[in-house]
Amino acid sequence: MIDYETFMKIKSYHEKDGLNCNQIAAIMGLSFKTVDKWLNEKRYRMRKSADISSKLDPFKNQIVQMLEKYPYSAAQILLRIKDNGFDGGYTIVKDYVRKVRPPKTRAFLKLSFAPGECAQVDWASYGSVNVGSTHRRLSFFVMVLCHSRMMYVEFTVSQTMQHFLACHQNAFEYFGSVPKKIMVDNLKSAVLSRIVGQTPVFNPKYLDFADHCGFNITPCSVGKGNEKGRVENAVGYVKKNFLAGLDIPDFTAVNPAARYWIDTVANVRIHGETRKKPLELFKEERPCLNALPVNPFDIATVSQVRASSQFRITIDTNRYSVPAEYAGRALTLKTYPDRLCIYCNDKLIARHVRSYDRYRDFEDPDHPRELLAQRKKARNQKIFMRFLTLSPKAEQYYRKLEQRRMNPYHHVRKIVALSEIYPLESVARAMEDAFTFEAFSCEYIANLLEQRSRCLPEAGALHLTRREDLLDIKIEQPDLTIYERKDHD
Repeated sequence: MIDYETFMKIKSYHEKDGLNCNQIAAIMGLSFKTVDKWLNEKRYRMRKSADISSKLDPFKNQIVQMLEKYPYSAAQILLRIKDNGFDGGYTIVKDYVRKVRPPKTRAFLKLSFAPGECAQVDWASYGSVNVGSTHRRLSFFVMVLCHSRMMYVEFTVSQTMQHFLACHQNAFEYFGSVPKKIMVDNLKSAVLSRIVGQTPVFNPKYLDFADHCGFNITPCSVGKGNEKGRVENAVGYVKKNFLAGLDIPDFTAVNPAARYWIDTVANVRIHGETRKKPLELFKEERPCLNALPVNPFDIATVSQVRASSQFRITIDTNRYSVPAEYAGRALTLKTYPDRLCIYCNDKLIARHVRSYDRYRDFEDPDHPRELLAQRKKARNQKIFMRFLTLSPKAEQYYRKLEQRRMNPYHHVRKIVALSEIYPLESVARAMEDAFTFEAFSCEYIANLLEQRSRCLPEAGALHLTRREDLLDIKIEQPDLTIYERKDHD
């Protein structure tokens, strides 16, 4: 047997939200037969129970008189009727007191809003999600235009100030306009402190953002979450209609799916309260909204950081590089939801895509360039000093290389390398010989060293042949008259 409140919830889920028996049974934890039975009933009917005597029957009139005289609690009534001979327990007394004096239900006024007057925002969480090799808490931001019920949803893995403001900006861009005021809960991103009877202290960053975009901040009263019931209902609708049963393989997949859902389902359904599609009412509401600001608000969170000796800064366990010449320097970091910007004074020195994975290292290929260049210069200087020790004329030889060669350091490195293969005296002699022949290059030095290092046999007597008969060869006198004939011709 269900109570009247449960009966009304079943009817509401079916008539207002359009849920079927299976869906209602899953949400309320009831059987399919129970839900189906009460959906077919036009009104609530209590089960008729047989008259069963109770230990409390002799004391019921006394309990009613006591409750009419003073609002006693069930525990106080139990003590008094025990003195009169009641030997029962607390539960039966509590149930009867609740029946005689049912709990008071607080009444709330139904709020109505003019077109463009107000939007309500809220954060919510829903389990965790894969982000790279780690898991993060899945949060989502909801903004609802109070008149049309037009909804915007965005999922994040953080609820920081920059995410809060970025979601606002994205919602305004989605609507193409800005509401005149935004109603928020008393979260720290919006309200720093709230004392009853005093003006709330708003977060300065959020207040600057509101002034820039042209809306007023309206916080709910303390403990009055019902004042933003539209967004509360929207949060529940997102959880039941979009997230329930949704398989999210990775965080990158959830926002595209949510955008498709709000465009094809949430904003084109028949709303249970207005009985119209939010998209249709939004066409009427949009002319009453404020225009978007000309320039976007800088939503970044600014902080001071110091680069390590490995020219890295650490944000949320991840390390990001800066140019090597800024190692150990104090820098300014501007943190956005999707990127990191690093400044030295007013100069932007590094920019990275923000990662929500953990313990990753991100290095820009250009950042170690200066360090590598310094190492190369030091290495070249060391080689050049070795080159100067090869010969007294080494410095003059280098000047000749500068005059005649496009890349003198290439020849210097080659000649120093040759000094590790051949004796230093041989290299020095080859460099001195180069001035005689005006040949300045590493190829000439290498060729000269190679020739002088070869071991050739000593020259001996020349023997043409051992055949003596060749010595008797007779050669006829040549006929020179042919030249005279040519001259006459």
